[in-house]
Amino acid sequence: MSLFFIVALPFFGALLPGLMNAAGRAACAGVTFIVSLSAFLGLLTNLPAVLAGEVVLARVDWMPTLGLNFTLMLDGLGFFFALLILGIGLLIIAYARHYLSRDDNMGEFFTYLLLFQGAMVGIVLSDNILLLLIFWELTSLSSFLLIGYWKHLPAGRQGARMALAVTGMGGLAMIGGMLILGQIVGSYDLSVILQNRELIQADPLYLPALLLILLGCFTKSAQFPFHFWLPHAMAAPTPVSAYLHSATMVKAGIFLMARLWPILSGTPEWFAIVTTAGLVTMVLGAVVALFKHDLKALLAFSTVSHLGLITMLLGTGTAFGAMAAVFHILNHATFKAALFMSAGIIDHEAHTRDIRRLGGLRKLMPVTFVIATLAALSMAGIPLLNGFLSKEMMLEEATHTALFGVNWLLPVMATLGSLFSAAYCFRLIGHVFLGPVRDDYPAKPHDPGAGMWLPPGLLIVPVIVIGIAPFVAEPFVKMVTASLLGDAAEVPKAHFKIWHGFVPPLYMSMIATAGGLILLAVFTPMLRFWENTPRPEAKVIFEAIVEAAATLAQKIVLTLHNGAFTRYVAIASVAMIAAGFHAWSTGTTSLPTRSVQAANPVLIAGWAMLVAATCGLVLMHRNRFLSLILIGIVGLMVSIGFVFFSAPDLAMTQFTVEVVTIILLLLALNFLPNHTPVESTVLRRVRDTGVAIAGGLATFALAYHYLLRDAVSTPISEFHLANSYKGGGGTNVVNVILVDFRGFDTYGEIIVLGIAALLIYALTETLLDGPVRARLLNRKPDQPRAGDMHPMMMVVLTRVIMPVVLMVGFYIFLRGHNDPGGGFIAGLVVSIAVVMQYMASGFAWTSARLKYPYHGVIGAGVLIAGLTGIGSWFVGKPFLTSDFTYVRIPPFEKFELATAALFDLGVFLAVVGAVMLSLESFSRLARRAHVVDSEHPMDIDPSRDDLAPEGPDTVKGDV
Repeated sequence: MSLFFIVALPFFGALLPGLMNAAGRAACAGVTFIVSLSAFLGLLTNLPAVLAGEVVLARVDWMPTLGLNFTLMLDGLGFFFALLILGIGLLIIAYARHYLSRDDNMGEFFTYLLLFQGAMVGIVLSDNILLLLIFWELTSLSSFLLIGYWKHLPAGRQGARMALAVTGMGGLAMIGGMLILGQIVGSYDLSVILQNRELIQADPLYLPALLLILLGCFTKSAQFPFHFWLPHAMAAPTPVSAYLHSATMVKAGIFLMARLWPILSGTPEWFAIVTTAGLVTMVLGAVVALFKHDLKALLAFSTVSHLGLITMLLGTGTAFGAMAAVFHILNHATFKAALFMSAGIIDHEAHTRDIRRLGGLRKLMPVTFVIATLAALSMAGIPLLNGFLSKEMMLEEATHTALFGVNWLLPVMATLGSLFSAAYCFRLIGHVFLGPVRDDYPAKPHDPGAGMWLPPGLLIVPVIVIGIAPFVAEPFVKMVTASLLGDAAEVPKAHFKIWHGFVPPLYMSMIATAGGLILLAVFTPMLRFWENTPRPEAKVIFEAIVEAAATLAQKIVLTLHNGAFTRYVAIASVAMIAAGFHAWSTGTTSLPTRSVQAANPVLIAGWAMLVAATCGLVLMHRNRFLSLILIGIVGLMVSIGFVFFSAPDLAMTQFTVEVVTIILLLLALNFLPNHTPVESTVLRRVRDTGVAIAGGLATFALAYHYLLRDAVSTPISEFHLANSYKGGGGTNVVNVILVDFRGFDTYGEIIVLGIAALLIYALTETLLDGPVRARLLNRKPDQPRAGDMHPMMMVVLTRVIMPVVLMVGFYIFLRGHNDPGGGFIAGLVVSIAVVMQYMASGFAWTSARLKYPYHGVIGAGVLIAGLTGIGSWFVGKPFLTSDFTYVRIPPFEKFELATAALFDLGVFLAVVGAVMLSLESFSRLARRAHVVDSEHPMDIDPSRDDLAPEGPDTVKGDV
């Protein structure tokens, strides 16, 4: 099966559980199981190629110029982690079907689970680091939904926020590290990056990249000092906890360290940071786990400890350490998933996870006892179980590794971590299952049905088989290790076996086992000592840091973002002026290459009008109506300037935009006071004047400089001029740029335009339904209005020119690709024609005859433009690549057909819909405020008796 399907199946399958929710719990879990099983079987179809040492690749160029391609890679390491994710995922789905109660929304749960599963599979199969980062952040988001699934629990909401904050912070850091890595190599493809070990480690940016990447890995895999979030994620349902701790989420950081091991390991920095962090996490997690009374909390800290063990092994930088890490990842996934599911069974049946309220469950829950005991003994490193083998390999590696120049430090600390690990495993068995049966359980414990104990029971099979016959797992582990090592090292020749003789790791293991039993025997006094010993609480520290950061951010935001537009403009203007002045003063200025052109009287007059209108606007800006008139004059003069510079497209656009915006603003002025009150102090006005003058002078200096000098390099306009026709099929360069060369920009602009119109509509709805509604109903006009609200001359004129203007708009639309025009200008022209109907005949009369869903018009425009762009994908072209051809249909002459016309149609509809939706919003406000209350054009009401002609044959109401 294609790698694309393997990654895509969980995402598309996430739609099914919600749809099947009404069909029942079994149907909901069934479709989820089928989706995961399909992906699992699809993965297995690639097993022969992986076993043969091949690397399966799948590639689709997405944004090649940015280095972002949808590239997937399946090698031994990726197959190993994908196998754990999908294989254990199947067992988790089956377990969750029986664990969740009838009050839980199964469709929602399995939707989140499949999204999470897909994100994890995407991480381990990504060959492009930018694509990997996308999936990396998706795991944080989907795990947030899973951890906080029980929304009614404050602990669940808090744990979800904490996990998202910590892993999200690390993810942001890792983005920086990955980008540095890609810049060093010159490629963002992992298959290329992994071949450049020497180049990366010799680069001065190696250390910053290493630190940032490790920060992302450590936060994801709960390494010290970021370990605290993982135990608080235990507020999630147990199936989520089992999945997070065994095969997903926390293994993502481990996977990335393993994936980048060939290029990042082997340096003193890698060894010191990774080995130390792993060792501290291993020991600290084991010590804390011993004294936890919540069964899931104990297992959570045990996961922290074992993740530290794996991290430490990867940190040693040796091939044997890497192989031991791979082996322990496999073993940990089996016994830890089984343990969490066993803890869920106990909680489900006994209604408590508090170890102090348990005990004696061996007789009441024999099946669960066997499963949990075997898994716990494997985690403790007891012989004939798989955990013993990888623990022995860890101790063997520790004996040959000197940390900070001290040969005994790492072996001693590794033994200490193993000792506490054995102690909490023995405590789990002894305090939960052994001892007498109690009579004060919250509920009578008993073994559940096979639906709950069979999934963890199946996981015990590899625990026993590998423990007794390790040679079964040896070829697979070495295959994965070879993929991890790449060309950096050879796979060790060591064989997996139970007995290696009387060697130091055996003595260390015996010390750890015996010490664990001793700690269990003296647990009560140690617990009292632990509880009475002051120690920092990570959760309290985290919350204090978050609160301090939020307070600081709030102060900064309220200072800079206080709602005053003048402050925003002042800050931005001062920053730009300062940056420009610095560049100007520290750079070099070439001599002018052009002379100043002579200005004729017409140009001087136009310039004087523009300056006069601008100065008048500054001096009289408190008069809103006059300001609007002056703004219109400025816009008109700019349009004339475009005409002078031979830019008819820009002139037409500017002119039509001015007409539409002036009309809409005139309507808005109906609901605003005539004058703006004085709110700024004299000092602030002086400051604003100074900033404005400085900005104007800076703009003048920049324009003056560039207008008198030729371009240093070839301007991009020459490319557009040369390729407009042969590349876009049009001679109107401006339109070709908008719909082809820069079509993506235009697509974003029409989306923004539609959003602005929808925002106006939403604000109008709020005004009509909110406290402003009463003021609108009681609004009295300040001055008497003209009696001829709808002058007959204007009504007749607009009716006559309506079809003419529509025809002109249609003509402008069709000619836009080769002559001045296009969808944007045509949309504005048609909008003006319709706006004139509103102005002439009134809102009520026009709205009753133009019953178009303007929301739908906007949506149709965006959809048509988007589908036009997507169509290019089907012929292997980038998004929004246009094509054209010439056809002849008798009796017409040969004419051009271009896909850009469809995109332009989308632009046209979006513009018309946005303008008309804004106008309709203002009209509803006007009607509510009785600004316009006549529904009859030309002020002729056929119901008025005084207008009806006299005579016996006259019917009342005829006009």
